[in-house]
Amino acid sequence: MKLIEGCPDSLTDKPFHYCPGCGHGIIHRLIAEVIDEMGIAEETIGVGPVGCSVVVYDYFDIDFLSSAHGRAPAVATGVKRAHPDKVVFTYQGDGDLASIGTAEIVHAANRGELITTVFVNNAIYGMTGGQMAPTTLLGQKTSTSPYGRDAKKAGYPIKISEMLTELDGAVYITRVSVGSPKDIKKAKKAIKKAIKVQQEGKGFSMIEVLSFCPTSWNMKPIDAKKWLNEKLTSTYPLGDLKIPEEVD
Repeated sequence: MKLIEGCPDSLTDKPFHYCPGCGHGIIHRLIAEVIDEMGIAEETIGVGPVGCSVVVYDYFDIDFLSSAHGRAPAVATGVKRAHPDKVVFTYQGDGDLASIGTAEIVHAANRGELITTVFVNNAIYGMTGGQMAPTTLLGQKTSTSPYGRDAKKAGYPIKISEMLTELDGAVYITRVSVGSPKDIKKAKKAIKKAIKVQQEGKGFSMIEVLSFCPTSWNMKPIDAKKWLNEKLTSTYPLGDLKIPEEVD
Protein backbone atom coordinates (compact mmCIF):
# COMPACT_ATOMS: atom_id res chain seq x y z
CA MET A 1 0.00 0.00 0.00
CA LYS A 2 1.40 3.41 -0.98
CA LEU A 3 1.95 5.85 1.90
CA ILE A 4 0.30 9.14 0.96
CA GLU A 5 1.31 11.13 4.02
CA GLY A 6 3.38 10.38 7.08
CA CYS A 7 4.45 12.06 10.29
CA PRO A 8 6.37 15.34 9.83
CA ASP A 9 10.07 14.97 10.55
CA SER A 10 9.81 17.61 13.28
CA LEU A 11 7.38 15.46 15.28
CA THR A 12 8.40 12.39 17.25
CA ASP A 13 6.55 9.09 16.91
CA LYS A 14 5.23 9.27 20.47
CA PRO A 15 1.39 9.07 20.58
CA PHE A 16 -0.37 12.22 21.77
CA HIS A 17 -1.97 12.03 25.22
CA TYR A 18 -4.75 14.48 24.33
CA CYS A 19 -8.46 13.67 24.66
CA PRO A 20 -10.40 12.45 21.60
CA GLY A 21 -11.39 15.40 19.42
CA CYS A 22 -8.81 17.76 20.94
CA GLY A 23 -7.33 20.34 18.58
CA HIS A 24 -3.79 20.30 19.97
CA GLY A 25 -2.72 17.44 17.72
CA ILE A 26 -3.78 19.35 14.61
CA ILE A 27 -1.92 22.45 15.72
CA HIS A 28 1.20 20.46 16.61
CA ARG A 29 1.23 18.99 13.12
CA LEU A 30 0.81 22.37 11.44
CA ILE A 31 3.77 23.80 13.34
CA ALA A 32 5.88 20.76 12.50
CA GLU A 33 4.96 20.93 8.82
CA VAL A 34 5.95 24.59 8.68
CA ILE A 35 9.28 23.87 10.40
CA ASP A 36 9.99 21.06 7.91
CA GLU A 37 8.99 23.10 4.87
CA MET A 38 11.11 26.06 5.96
CA GLY A 39 14.04 23.78 6.79
CA ILE A 40 14.56 25.35 10.23
CA ALA A 41 14.41 22.35 12.58
CA GLU A 42 18.03 22.81 13.69
CA GLU A 43 17.47 26.52 14.27
CA THR A 44 14.15 26.39 16.13
CA ILE A 45 13.58 26.43 19.90
CA GLY A 46 10.14 26.03 21.45
CA VAL A 47 8.97 27.00 24.94
CA GLY A 48 5.96 25.37 26.59
CA PRO A 49 4.44 26.26 29.98
CA VAL A 50 1.78 24.54 32.11
CA GLY A 51 -1.50 23.42 30.54
CA CYS A 52 -2.85 20.51 28.52
CA SER A 53 0.30 20.74 26.39
CA VAL A 54 2.65 20.69 29.40
CA VAL A 55 4.57 17.78 27.85
CA VAL A 56 4.65 19.31 24.36
CA TYR A 57 8.42 18.73 24.35
CA ASP A 58 7.74 15.00 24.04
CA TYR A 59 6.08 15.49 20.67
CA PHE A 60 8.46 17.83 18.83
CA ASP A 61 11.81 16.61 17.58
CA ILE A 62 13.42 20.01 18.08
CA ASP A 63 14.97 21.82 21.03
CA PHE A 64 12.24 22.57 23.58
CA LEU A 65 12.14 24.11 27.05
CA SER A 66 9.55 24.07 29.82
CA SER A 67 8.63 27.17 31.80
CA ALA A 68 6.58 28.00 34.87
CA HIS A 69 2.88 28.66 34.41
CA GLY A 70 2.41 31.76 32.26
CA ARG A 71 6.10 32.54 31.96
CA ALA A 72 6.84 31.19 28.49
CA PRO A 73 7.21 34.68 26.91
CA ALA A 74 9.79 35.63 29.56
CA VAL A 75 11.76 32.42 29.00
CA ALA A 76 11.51 32.83 25.23
CA THR A 77 12.76 36.40 25.55
CA GLY A 78 15.88 35.21 27.34
CA VAL A 79 16.46 32.41 24.82
CA LYS A 80 16.08 34.73 21.83
CA ARG A 81 18.36 37.39 23.27
CA ALA A 82 20.99 34.76 24.02
CA HIS A 83 20.55 33.13 20.60
CA PRO A 84 19.37 35.86 18.20
CA ASP A 85 20.03 33.60 15.21
CA LYS A 86 17.42 31.05 16.35
CA VAL A 87 13.69 30.92 15.65
CA VAL A 88 11.98 30.97 19.06
CA PHE A 89 8.29 30.32 19.67
CA THR A 90 5.99 29.76 22.63
CA TYR A 91 3.05 27.36 22.63
CA GLN A 92 0.41 28.50 25.14
CA GLY A 93 -3.21 27.91 26.08
CA ASP A 94 -5.76 30.57 26.99
CA GLY A 95 -5.76 29.76 30.71
CA ASP A 96 -2.00 30.12 30.76
CA LEU A 97 -1.56 33.13 28.49
CA ALA A 98 -4.70 35.11 29.26
CA SER A 99 -4.71 34.68 33.04
CA ILE A 100 -1.56 34.04 35.07
CA GLY A 101 0.62 34.98 32.08
CA THR A 102 -1.17 38.14 30.95
CA ALA A 103 1.59 40.49 32.07
CA GLU A 104 4.23 38.33 30.42
CA ILE A 105 2.61 38.35 26.99
CA VAL A 106 1.68 42.04 27.14
CA HIS A 107 5.18 43.21 28.01
CA ALA A 108 6.91 40.84 25.58
CA ALA A 109 4.69 42.18 22.81
CA ASN A 110 5.15 45.78 23.92
CA ARG A 111 8.94 45.39 23.84
CA GLY A 112 8.69 43.98 20.33
CA GLU A 113 10.54 40.82 21.31
CA LEU A 114 11.52 38.81 18.25
CA ILE A 115 9.56 35.76 19.28
CA THR A 116 6.44 34.08 17.94
CA THR A 117 3.55 32.92 20.12
CA VAL A 118 1.06 30.21 19.18
CA PHE A 119 -1.94 30.96 21.39
CA VAL A 120 -4.49 28.11 21.59
CA ASN A 121 -7.89 29.44 22.66
CA ASN A 122 -10.56 26.87 23.57
CA ALA A 123 -12.31 29.17 26.05
CA ILE A 124 -11.84 26.92 29.07
CA TYR A 125 -9.32 25.44 31.50
CA GLY A 126 -8.97 22.01 29.93
CA MET A 127 -6.20 20.52 32.07
CA THR A 128 -7.50 21.20 35.57
CA GLY A 129 -11.18 20.33 35.36
CA GLY A 130 -13.02 22.54 32.89
CA GLN A 131 -13.17 25.72 34.98
CA MET A 132 -14.11 29.11 33.58
CA ALA A 133 -11.20 30.79 31.83
CA PRO A 134 -10.63 34.47 31.04
CA THR A 135 -11.73 33.64 27.48
CA THR A 136 -14.93 31.75 28.43
CA LEU A 137 -17.95 33.12 26.55
CA LEU A 138 -20.86 34.89 28.20
CA GLY A 139 -23.43 32.28 29.13
CA GLN A 140 -20.97 29.41 28.63
CA LYS A 141 -21.34 26.70 31.26
CA THR A 142 -18.22 25.40 32.97
CA SER A 143 -17.46 23.53 36.18
CA THR A 144 -17.15 26.86 38.01
CA SER A 145 -19.95 28.64 36.14
CA PRO A 146 -22.65 25.93 36.00
CA TYR A 147 -25.32 28.48 35.11
CA GLY A 148 -23.19 30.18 32.49
CA ARG A 149 -20.69 33.02 32.67
CA ASP A 150 -22.29 36.15 34.11
CA ALA A 151 -20.64 39.44 33.13
CA LYS A 152 -21.75 41.12 36.37
CA LYS A 153 -19.90 38.54 38.44
CA ALA A 154 -17.05 37.40 36.22
CA GLY A 155 -16.56 40.16 33.66
CA TYR A 156 -16.37 39.71 29.92
CA PRO A 157 -14.30 37.39 27.72
CA ILE A 158 -10.81 38.86 27.32
CA LYS A 159 -9.84 39.44 23.70
CA ILE A 160 -6.09 39.18 23.96
CA SER A 161 -5.41 39.59 20.25
CA GLU A 162 -7.37 42.84 20.09
CA MET A 163 -5.47 44.07 23.16
CA LEU A 164 -2.06 43.35 21.68
CA THR A 165 -2.79 45.15 18.42
CA GLU A 166 -2.61 48.43 20.34
CA LEU A 167 1.03 47.82 21.24
CA ASP A 168 3.67 49.24 18.90
CA GLY A 169 6.01 46.27 19.38
CA ALA A 170 3.41 43.78 18.13
CA VAL A 171 3.60 43.71 14.34
CA TYR A 172 1.64 40.61 13.30
CA ILE A 173 -1.46 39.51 15.20
CA THR A 174 -3.94 37.14 13.60
CA ARG A 175 -6.75 34.81 14.65
CA VAL A 176 -7.28 31.50 12.88
CA SER A 177 -9.14 28.26 13.59
CA VAL A 178 -8.96 24.50 13.20
CA GLY A 179 -12.73 24.29 12.72
CA SER A 180 -12.62 23.17 9.07
CA PRO A 181 -10.10 21.99 6.45
CA LYS A 182 -10.17 25.44 4.87
CA ASP A 183 -9.47 27.10 8.20
CA ILE A 184 -6.66 24.65 8.94
CA LYS A 185 -4.92 25.61 5.70
CA LYS A 186 -5.20 29.28 6.63
CA ALA A 187 -3.81 28.53 10.08
CA LYS A 188 -0.72 26.91 8.56
CA LYS A 189 -0.09 29.93 6.34
CA ALA A 190 -0.42 32.21 9.36
CA ILE A 191 2.15 30.22 11.33
CA LYS A 192 4.61 30.42 8.44
CA LYS A 193 4.04 34.17 8.06
CA ALA A 194 4.62 34.73 11.78
CA ILE A 195 7.95 32.93 11.63
CA LYS A 196 8.97 35.02 8.62
CA VAL A 197 8.12 38.15 10.59
CA GLN A 198 10.52 36.97 13.29
CA GLN A 199 13.24 36.03 10.82
CA GLU A 200 13.02 39.46 9.20
CA GLY A 201 13.40 41.16 12.59
CA LYS A 202 10.14 43.08 12.35
CA GLY A 203 8.89 42.49 15.90
CA PHE A 204 6.58 40.34 17.99
CA SER A 205 4.06 38.03 16.30
CA MET A 206 1.17 35.96 17.63
CA ILE A 207 -1.23 33.49 16.06
CA GLU A 208 -4.38 32.92 18.09
CA VAL A 209 -5.84 29.53 17.16
CA LEU A 210 -9.45 28.80 18.06
CA SER A 211 -9.66 25.14 19.01
CA PHE A 212 -12.02 22.58 20.55
CA CYS A 213 -12.17 20.90 23.94
CA PRO A 214 -14.96 18.30 23.69
CA THR A 215 -14.18 16.83 27.11
CA SER A 216 -14.45 20.04 29.13
CA TRP A 217 -17.21 21.40 26.89
CA ASN A 218 -19.17 18.19 27.62
CA MET A 219 -19.81 17.66 23.93
CA LYS A 220 -19.22 15.03 21.31
CA PRO A 221 -16.38 16.04 18.93
CA ILE A 222 -18.77 16.75 16.04
CA ASP A 223 -20.88 19.01 18.28
CA ALA A 224 -17.75 20.73 19.56
CA LYS A 225 -16.71 21.54 16.00
CA LYS A 226 -20.13 23.08 15.33
CA TRP A 227 -19.99 25.10 18.56
CA LEU A 228 -16.55 26.42 17.65
CA ASN A 229 -17.66 27.50 14.18
CA GLU A 230 -20.93 29.04 15.32
CA LYS A 231 -20.33 30.35 18.86
CA LEU A 232 -16.62 30.78 19.48
CA THR A 233 -16.01 32.63 16.22
CA SER A 234 -18.88 35.01 17.00
CA THR A 235 -17.03 36.32 20.05
CA TYR A 236 -13.59 35.90 18.49
CA PRO A 237 -13.86 36.76 14.76
CA LEU A 238 -11.27 35.20 12.48
CA GLY A 239 -8.80 37.19 10.43
CA ASP A 240 -5.74 39.43 10.59
CA LEU A 241 -5.90 42.08 13.28
CA LYS A 242 -2.49 43.62 12.60
CA ILE A 243 -0.14 42.88 9.74
CA PRO A 244 3.35 44.11 8.85
CA GLU A 245 4.33 45.46 5.49
CA GLU A 246 6.03 43.37 2.82
CA VAL A 247 5.63 39.89 4.27
CA ASP A 248 4.44 37.22 1.82
